[in-house]
Amino acid sequence: MRQVTAAVIEKDGKILIAQRKRGDALAGKWEFPGGKLEPGETPEACLRRELREEFGVDTKIGAFICSGKFEYKHLPIELLAYRAEHVSGEFRLNDHDRIEWVAPAELSGYDFCSADLPVVRLLMSA
Repeated sequence: MRQVTAAVIEKDGKILIAQRKRGDALAGKWEFPGGKLEPGETPEACLRRELREEFGVDTKIGAFICSGKFEYKHLPIELLAYRAEHVSGEFRLNDHDRIEWVAPAELSGYDFCSADLPVVRLLMSA
């Protein structure tokens, strides 16, 4: 089972979500950005690296939110979600087709990857 991270970045009461690019295994689905842990890497270090690679931004990783397991056809994963704070840099789309800042109550209107749904439910109930 592969561990992957997800960042919940909040700004002005809204949360950043990203749409996976065309050609990706889950193209068109929305997610909380993050990525696969490398050997010997902490989840926090992974998130900082992935957010730098995917968007060109620096972040401060905060509290652990939740985890969940999901078996995609192509890969079984354990998703580790953390709060994150945008520190510097302008968001660029290096790995996604779109990003949006969404109020928690609006998250249910987006077609999320299955592994991200527990995070969506948690954020909507908060």
